[in-house]
Amino acid sequence: MMRAFGFDLRWKASDRLIAVEDYRRVARRRLPHMVWNYVDGGADDLVSLRDNREAFARWSLRTRALAGHEHRELSTTVAGVPVELPVLLAPTGLTGLTYWAGDIVATRAAERHGTRYVLSTVSSWSIEEVAAASQVDHFFQLYPRSGEVGASLMKRAWNAGMRVMVVTVDVPIRGNREGERRHGLAVPPVLTPRRLFNFASHPRWAYGVLRHQRIAARNLPPGDPLDGSGLAQAIESVDIQTRQLMQPTLDWDDLAWMREQWKGPLYVKGIVDPEDAKRAVTLGLDGIVVSNHGGRQLDFAPAALDALPDIVAAVGDRAEILFDGGVRRGTDVIKALALGARAVLIGRPYLYGMAVGGERGVAHVLDILKEEIDRDLTLMGAQSIHELDPSWLIRR
Repeated sequence: MMRAFGFDLRWKASDRLIAVEDYRRVARRRLPHMVWNYVDGGADDLVSLRDNREAFARWSLRTRALAGHEHRELSTTVAGVPVELPVLLAPTGLTGLTYWAGDIVATRAAERHGTRYVLSTVSSWSIEEVAAASQVDHFFQLYPRSGEVGASLMKRAWNAGMRVMVVTVDVPIRGNREGERRHGLAVPPVLTPRRLFNFASHPRWAYGVLRHQRIAARNLPPGDPLDGSGLAQAIESVDIQTRQLMQPTLDWDDLAWMREQWKGPLYVKGIVDPEDAKRAVTLGLDGIVVSNHGGRQLDFAPAALDALPDIVAAVGDRAEILFDGGVRRGTDVIKALALGARAVLIGRPYLYGMAVGGERGVAHVLDILKEEIDRDLTLMGAQSIHELDPSWLIRR
């Protein structure tokens, strides 16, 4: 099965791939510069991108001696759905830029760990294709598109068995991602001889892109991302499709309309202000995903972890709180849970794994996080993630 998705069954993670950062280092070599900056870059001066990571260093973990337990409890529920690990795979658009079978392998890796993948509106595989390749019902992410387009996407996701929807609200326009622009990811794309040579120097990536034609979003027009016109046309279609979803005029009435349309659990993603969280809850939303879009939108936005406690205090008794932003270690997961999150979402880490090893790379990244969470709870003297609260943290 793995050979069908471009990697030999004999592939295995070497001893040097023992942390998420190891996968990041190797992924950087595996991807062309243009794609790497799409995956790993951020807005403007990358301040929010760095702050997301640095915020975790502001907390120490309380440790209790001689509190041994044979087993640790890592399972929980998200939107009423049981998950075996408090880590979900976040919606990351256009995974086909990283690896041609991106959404499919991410879904299957999530299933191997008893968790869920949040499928992006701008996925490289359609809603129906991902549902057909899945053994369980995953979640769906929607950009707040009102009217016929939004209604159609919601109907398709519901008919495909996806009962939990996450609405991303922090992309009214695209953030200023200068790294992407400097490396030619613009409209029209700037494909210089040096950049074309850089593509050619990554033959596995280039083969997957050209052979399988899975760059652009399959849920939106145009339907054929390459259309026989080559890589430049494909990259341009990516930008056109993404911009179709950006509407600076969208407001709370549009979110209320989506609440009326969607009958299952509904979460809003991209909230860093407690007043916005309160307003979302008054509209009947079931959960909040605290996130600054990985530092890819507004630079100098609050670090996601810094925003988490105030949002939990504001609405944590009325809505389920998820966290997304800068998670790279098991200790990061533990800190977010202790500050009130039910579970975390990861984006870049599983893309690193995908770039290196396809499905097995994504699964191994989840393995690493699971092992770290279990080990760290043991060292802290905690038996379950459900014990975690602010008393387990010490402000540095």
